[in-house]
Amino acid sequence: MDLRLHEGPDGPCLHRADAGFDPWQLAWQPAPPRPGGQAVTPLAALAALSAARLLRGVPVAVIGPREASAAELAAAEAVGLGLGRAGLVLLCGGKGGAMEAACRGARRGGGLTLGLLPDEEWQGANDHVAIPIATGIGPARNAILARAAVALIAVGGAYGTLSEMALGMQFNRLVLALGQAPEVPGVIRCDSPEAAVERVARHLLGMS
Repeated sequence: MDLRLHEGPDGPCLHRADAGFDPWQLAWQPAPPRPGGQAVTPLAALAALSAARLLRGVPVAVIGPREASAAELAAAEAVGLGLGRAGLVLLCGGKGGAMEAACRGARRGGGLTLGLLPDEEWQGANDHVAIPIATGIGPARNAILARAAVALIAVGGAYGTLSEMALGMQFNRLVLALGQAPEVPGVIRCDSPEAAVERVARHLLGMS
């Protein structure tokens, strides 16, 4: 699919051969061919629409262990950085470990971070969560996270991450896995954080 950005009266417009992209509904609408424009990658297209405040802030979840290895922390931060640079909202459990690393990366990339905490008070969030939401329901918040996200990226993890991945599949979400993330039927393995973020961008643009 050839993606092209055009400058419109209200900001950039994303087109392909037979349609224009509605960045608020995240859907393609039939449109006549529009010559010219700038060829862009899916990530660059989302970043441009977000920078113009045209892209709806749908959340992408990054899930992983609190007791994360150095490799998992690095992968989580790289995923967060990529999501932030693309203008996507990072959703996580709001605590430490891989969740904190992902939030740190997203903020470094200029993104918005949202934490769904199991705690009863918002102060339990890590320092990189911009919007802490205290659910007070403990591990049951995993179901809310999986339902709320348009896609989930698992970076390592054990039983808690496994439950979120399984719930994501049950809710028909795109679920991606990196590194030592648990094996769940239907989950797509990615070989790098960058590949996972690219896959999310293609999913949001209806390209996969």
